[in-house]
Amino acid sequence: MSKIAVIDIGTNSIHMVLAEVEPDGSYKILDRFKDMTRLGDGTFRQRRLSAESRARGVEVLKNLTTLARNKGFDRILMAATSAVREARNSGQFVEEVSKSTGVRVKVVTGQEEARLIYLGVRQSMDLTHRPTLLVDVGGGSVELIVGNRDRLLHAVSLKLGAIRLKDLFLIKAPPTKAKLRAMHEVIDKELHAAFERFRQTEYARVVISSGMAANLAEIIYLERTGNPIPQINLSTITLKEIRAVEQRLATSDVETRIGLPGLDPRRVDTLLAATSVIRQCLEAVGHKEVTISDRAMREGLVYDFIQKNRERLQIEKAIPNIRLRNVVTLARRCHYPETHSRHVAKLALSLFDQTQPLHGMDEQEREWLDYAALLHDVGYAINPRQHHKHSYYLITNSDLAGFTAEEIEMIANVARFHRRALPGIRHLSYKVLSPARRKVMEKLSAILRIADGLDRSHFSIIHDVHVTLGKTVNVELKALADSELEIWTAQSRTDLFQKIFGREVTFTVQMEPGLSTNGRAAHDHADNATVTVSPAS
Repeated sequence: MSKIAVIDIGTNSIHMVLAEVEPDGSYKILDRFKDMTRLGDGTFRQRRLSAESRARGVEVLKNLTTLARNKGFDRILMAATSAVREARNSGQFVEEVSKSTGVRVKVVTGQEEARLIYLGVRQSMDLTHRPTLLVDVGGGSVELIVGNRDRLLHAVSLKLGAIRLKDLFLIKAPPTKAKLRAMHEVIDKELHAAFERFRQTEYARVVISSGMAANLAEIIYLERTGNPIPQINLSTITLKEIRAVEQRLATSDVETRIGLPGLDPRRVDTLLAATSVIRQCLEAVGHKEVTISDRAMREGLVYDFIQKNRERLQIEKAIPNIRLRNVVTLARRCHYPETHSRHVAKLALSLFDQTQPLHGMDEQEREWLDYAALLHDVGYAINPRQHHKHSYYLITNSDLAGFTAEEIEMIANVARFHRRALPGIRHLSYKVLSPARRKVMEKLSAILRIADGLDRSHFSIIHDVHVTLGKTVNVELKALADSELEIWTAQSRTDLFQKIFGREVTFTVQMEPGLSTNGRAAHDHADNATVTVSPAS
């Protein structure tokens, strides 16, 4: 289970949703927070975010991120829309937010905003196979989206947001007839051009999202029934009801509007513009009613995160340890030979444990050996030739979160020297290690070289090892089939072990009945046979 906080920095409001995401891609919204920050007030006239707006926004975002982290939501996404997108000093605001919260703000384009809104709304209702018109009325822009249950078909972002129109036409309440007419003409012109571009003649239905639409529905439902609306999502309001509210808002002063049952006082100066846009959209496409969605871009951001991170979410559940998880993620990204790498890691750790009196290393070094064994062959992703060198490059140039730079260098070096030349001062990667770290790396590489040799065929024929320490180090191998290749390769790779520990390594093979991991039967005549292999004199 993954926890994610998504913050939508809108022109009118800043929203945050806290979601719990399951590895199968399902999610649950645990909590919601909203602050009507009015970041866009005055922005569209001046083309700048004022110092006061920026300060308000930064303070709200700082509080929200602190709240999210206190609740255990360390993964935080932030996206900003129209007001930030169009402000000449947006970079300054983004930098201020980053410094204050430690979170990078993504400023989305109008098209990207539309796509995210579509993803959000699609999770709240069945759009059917026929095209649906989605309209999101924000503070700075209006997104017109055509989509069905399978895909987004068309999208356009129009500069018809409620705060923008208010700043241009509705400074006074009530507005003059001339100002109202001018606003309607601008809306009609923009809508007409957009619908012409869509070339769509029929829509299954019209869906409106945003807080503006939700408040309009609350006013209408209260007028219709005398009761508060029980649920915003999937509620419907008619064109006739929308016209009636628009007329009342257009002819009322601020005090009268505030007295309108259901109206959010914080929308007293912007709801008229939003209502006009909604009404004119319906008239433009010939629909008599509209369905309200309570989902929007923030829910779309959650779903987009899931789509892009499904594999990572699954591996997070399977491997809670962040260090191991990131090692496995890198290995899979490089298409590593998983069965072979895991088997080599198993053999290497067994050798490590049984030779502990000889090498004197502890759990920290054991963990490094495990990760180096899992990653030792990732270099094949670049080229099989000299793949050990490529493994070093990939490990040191990958973002292995949870490891220090010194640890990454250690793991990469152990993988680098799992074959071919012995580590020495002529190798640059060896030179960067401290003398103490060089000794540790050589010990770990010595063990990994033998473990890798014991699975030369990649068939996991040597399924277990038993080590006896004496003047020589005897490794008894439990073999499931003919292991001549494995023994020969392992014996040829004892050179570093013998150099570091000053002891010869011998191999004793105990053949065991059964099947090897590749399904081949073990040789019947070899049951209980013992073969001893010693280094050549």
